[in-house]
Amino acid sequence: MARQKKTNGNDNGKTLTTQQGMNQYVKNICDIMRRSNCAGALQYVPELTWILFLRILDEREHIEAEEAEAVGIDFITSLSKPFRWQDWAAPEGEKRKELQEGALGAFFGFIHGELLPYLKKLKDLPNATPRQKVISEVLSGVDRVRIDTERNMLEVLDRVNEITVNAIDDTHIFALSQIYEGLLLKMGEKGNDGGQFFTPREIIRTLVKIVNPKIGETVYDPCCGTGGFLAQAYEYMRSSVADDLTPDQLEALKQHTFFGREKENLIYPIALANLVLHGIDHPHLWHGNTLTGSEQYGGLYENAPGQFNVILTNPPFGGKEGADAQTNFNYKTSATQVLFLQHVLDSLKPGGRCGIVVDEGVLFRTNEQAFVQTKRKLIEEFNLWCIISLPGGVFTTAGAGVKTNLLFFNKEEKTTEKIWYYDLSHIKVTKKNPFVKEYFDEFFKLMPERADSEYSWSVSREEIEKKNFDLKAVNPNAKTGGDSRTPEELLDIIEQKGREISELLALLRK
Repeated sequence: MARQKKTNGNDNGKTLTTQQGMNQYVKNICDIMRRSNCAGALQYVPELTWILFLRILDEREHIEAEEAEAVGIDFITSLSKPFRWQDWAAPEGEKRKELQEGALGAFFGFIHGELLPYLKKLKDLPNATPRQKVISEVLSGVDRVRIDTERNMLEVLDRVNEITVNAIDDTHIFALSQIYEGLLLKMGEKGNDGGQFFTPREIIRTLVKIVNPKIGETVYDPCCGTGGFLAQAYEYMRSSVADDLTPDQLEALKQHTFFGREKENLIYPIALANLVLHGIDHPHLWHGNTLTGSEQYGGLYENAPGQFNVILTNPPFGGKEGADAQTNFNYKTSATQVLFLQHVLDSLKPGGRCGIVVDEGVLFRTNEQAFVQTKRKLIEEFNLWCIISLPGGVFTTAGAGVKTNLLFFNKEEKTTEKIWYYDLSHIKVTKKNPFVKEYFDEFFKLMPERADSEYSWSVSREEIEKKNFDLKAVNPNAKTGGDSRTPEELLDIIEQKGREISELLALLRK
């Protein structure tokens, strides 16, 4: 039975009852934007992000105001008139009607001259709330509307206005946050240049499940991209207690749990919106360069801890850093991924747990001192208990063909004695054969005992040290695929082929 939902003044009675229907509805909005000067996902997703964010914010605050009134508490909205969605964007809004009845260009004039400046300055208000700071940062990269005409803009607003809590029958389809993740996937597809910000969701879900974050712990991603690890951790932690979630636990999850950093101006606002759409009221995201410490905005990161209980992350592959980044680390290297690994080691709290994606080069390279020293520290000061070798094509759809691995380690008194490996590299991943969660089924069966199998084995610390900390997964049980034929059999084949060639040459000479 569908749970009862509160209504608001913007509900138009439209109900989306199937996953396909919701996907098609959002696609139709994107189609309007594609014909309106937003040709690709890197253009229309950021534009739809801030529009959708303001729509959902308005509905959320309307519901919160009703709940506050029911218990006799005053509720102060984050936005004042006429800057609320219900004023300027909803079809029945007073400000919108005024603008539509006004001079040509009045609507864009209001957005560019009043709305955007107001929203972007909210964070500078005396005693600005965390939500007001989030609003400003979501709008931080929006200087002008990208959609080309007021008519197209109004059509987009009308369609987005129909996306409400009441409009989505969530007994049959995913929450709106899942639809938004589908939009982010479009940004990460090969050819969109967004792959560096997007980790396949099956990889994220597996990392979260293995690390198993718990309510009361802090969760951190030092290069959070669109916020996928933090959003999935929230979903996992909330569902882990299901109906037993207390008000205090919910408050902790929404306000005090999730921390991240992101450098890119385009991606940082999208990450904030993504986390808010998932239900995280106060995402503590720092805007700046994690490796250099150069800050663009830290207002949402105030009072963040220096170390965290759980770290979930996928650092960039193959980047090169200058001296300004290297000076902050003990082991100097230009390799971005190695510096991020050092940052993660320094940021993990005693008793903490980490799941991280690394490229193959980090594991096998022993010809550069920083690679070896970083891995030595990982082995000698942490318990690196598991490495999963992924198929080569997992990140191909995101524009990266590099071979990757998942590392899991804990910061505890017991350091690495042996590493349990699990090999998935034999699986062929293509566009028609994507990576799916079922590939991890055997892994989860074997994980409690860290048992050996055709695709799993253990390597001792002594063996690792002998190999100068080469951690590459080399499955001792893998079939070589070599030619099993004897020399005599090969000679017979050569002779037979020689006779066939001689017969063909004789025919040609006739």
